[in-house]
Amino acid sequence: MSLQNIKQLRDPTDVEIVRQLIAEPRLTISELARRVGMSAPAVRERIQRMEETGIITGYETRIDPKALGYTITVFVRVRPMPGHLKQIAQLASDIENVVECHRVTGEDCFIVKAHLRSLEELDPLLDKFLVHGQTTTSIAQSSPVPLRQLPLPDV
Repeated sequence: MSLQNIKQLRDPTDVEIVRQLIAEPRLTISELARRVGMSAPAVRERIQRMEETGIITGYETRIDPKALGYTITVFVRVRPMPGHLKQIAQLASDIENVVECHRVTGEDCFIVKAHLRSLEELDPLLDKFLVHGQTTTSIAQSSPVPLRQLPLPDV
């Protein structure tokens, strides 16, 4: 990998731009430029570079699952049968209420996070994975640390 392909914030101005966008993703370029003390075209160019290099990967709106009726969060650990790794990853991708799937080390190869409207939805979800391996399920009681950004470096 060449040094040009390394994803890295270049300087304190990049860090401050990202910090401002995390705090207020809907900032206009002109307001962001004012806050970091640069011209709007220079800020736009920096943001574009960070998007092209993958430092900034997207802008999203997060919706509380409960607002959509999903009151239960489950984590399903899946230990696939031999030759079924790809099927589990594809299955997780195909199920709409699966919001994350991670391939992990250890006895279980995958951890899947899904939201359910009721416990009655758990068995049909598990049945889809059981065709390809063993499952172990945990139901989230609470989320004391919700999804958040990593701390930005002090440069």
